[in-house]
Amino acid sequence: MSKRDNKRYNDSARSGRPKRGGKNRRDYGAGYEASRPKPQRRRPAEVRPAQEREWDYMGTDGLEVVVGRNPVIEVLKGDREVERVFIADGAEGSIVQIKALAREKGVIVDIVDKKRIEAMAAPGERHQGVAAKVSEYKYSEMEDIWARAEKSGEEPFVILLDEITDPHNLGAIIRSAECAGAHGIIIPKRRACTLTQTVAKSAAGAIENMPVVQVTNLSRTIEELKDKGLWIGAADMDGQPYYGCSLDGAVGIVIGNEGKGISRLVKEKCDFVVSIPMKGRINSLNASNAAAIIMYEIRRQRDCKL
Repeated sequence: MSKRDNKRYNDSARSGRPKRGGKNRRDYGAGYEASRPKPQRRRPAEVRPAQEREWDYMGTDGLEVVVGRNPVIEVLKGDREVERVFIADGAEGSIVQIKALAREKGVIVDIVDKKRIEAMAAPGERHQGVAAKVSEYKYSEMEDIWARAEKSGEEPFVILLDEITDPHNLGAIIRSAECAGAHGIIIPKRRACTLTQTVAKSAAGAIENMPVVQVTNLSRTIEELKDKGLWIGAADMDGQPYYGCSLDGAVGIVIGNEGKGISRLVKEKCDFVVSIPMKGRINSLNASNAAAIIMYEIRRQRDCKL
């Protein structure tokens, strides 16, 4: 039997439904493709919520979103301009303090659904039922560090960060520096983490009180600090144990990158090198942990000198 005589290939004798074994539009019939329902391409359920969170987090009004109770409290106590505070309906506890601070500063407080707060927070971030829209973080000037030192009645105590890239490390260092009584933090503009919401969250509000200065060239800045009378130490593995160093004067400590440590050029500019003895199998500490240990040794020596 020829194909022309074969009923399978004769469109006029076919029913509307396709027969098994068809290979193209002719085999399925002219009206089949038009009547066939088009498959609906659905995005995963998490796509749109994630986009909404990102839109609210970045903002279209040039403002930044701060979430969490302590960060919002510190923002309200600080100098940054706060446009509005959002509180989840039913939230209690320290919410009373947040409302009082907002009222004192003349900031509008909106009671909203918890989902609205979740949409404003960055993915995976704990908001604790509170968010605020504030102006962007502003970097300080060197004069702010000297003014803070003069106000404290102490000689300058500065932390220099050489290409710290992890925002959690930067936030933790800012928090430790503020608690240890440091007068300022200096970071490079390139190849380093900047002040972000993640940094602010890790700093637990300390970012509102600690001057953070951005510089173009860290090596040149070290030279300028030395001209002002500061002794600059590098935190590295080949130095003298930190507890055997004199750190009670005007001092700056350089903390290196999480992976490669302090760059050669920066290290050569330093006056001395301090180390933290390692007794375990791991030969290095997290950058924020190492910074905290040395900062509190500086604080101990300063307090013992009083």
